[in-house]
Amino acid sequence: MARADMGQRRFGRVNWLGLYTLAIREIQRFTAIWMQTLIAPLVTAGLFLVIFTIAIGPTRGDVMGVAFTTFIAPGLMMMTVIQNSFANTSSSLIGSKVQGNIVDTLMPPLSPLEIVLGYVVGGIGRGLFVALPIAIGLWLFLGIVPQNPAMALAFVVLGSAMMGALGVVGGIIAQKFDQMAAITNFLVTPLAFLSGTFYSVEALPPGLREITHVNPVFYIIDGGRRGVLGVSDSSPWLGLAVVAVTTIVVTYVAWSMVRRGYRLKA
Repeated sequence: MARADMGQRRFGRVNWLGLYTLAIREIQRFTAIWMQTLIAPLVTAGLFLVIFTIAIGPTRGDVMGVAFTTFIAPGLMMMTVIQNSFANTSSSLIGSKVQGNIVDTLMPPLSPLEIVLGYVVGGIGRGLFVALPIAIGLWLFLGIVPQNPAMALAFVVLGSAMMGALGVVGGIIAQKFDQMAAITNFLVTPLAFLSGTFYSVEALPPGLREITHVNPVFYIIDGGRRGVLGVSDSSPWLGLAVVAVTTIVVTYVAWSMVRRGYRLKA
């Protein structure tokens, strides 16, 4: 039997075991500290809902045919999902870089795409991890039952994948925790808050409305609302297409960075 060439992978075109192991490691990262990764997002989403209900709810009429509190609830769920997905991948990468153990991820026989996908799967896992209890809470306290569960799930998964891939890019670019905080504060948070979470974009002036429709996060929020409430500002199929294409583009950028070792190798 001919001997395998030096550097040739002997487990097929895809290292499924390595990919699975990396994904499980990323999932175990947030399940091990569930008080921080599950309870904290639930409390934050609940506080947002209570504050907006008390401050605006009694004086605000229906939005798109539903009560204001009901309208913002799915948006809060989707905003929490994407923020946690981004945080999972970005914190894992920047933590490994700062601690100097990123080599433990780069040295195993994993291709650049397998590394990126391993992190993204972890981000998707965390997105689902926070989405499920929030959805249960909306049912128990507000009586909200998803009108189209499959569509809601599709936007949760795709939104988590997109923001998880963006977290990989952010974690690679940042060299220190304060740089990562700047990316979160000046990019992720504005994208999430200015995406129709707390309002219908139809209420915006024409210029701002057009800008909002360029924001891919808007389609995540809007699509999640369509899946839960059955109402939305745009076509859910357009939203799925925009989020899917954006996810592919961001994943390609992350793959390119990992392949070149950009800010990962000394």
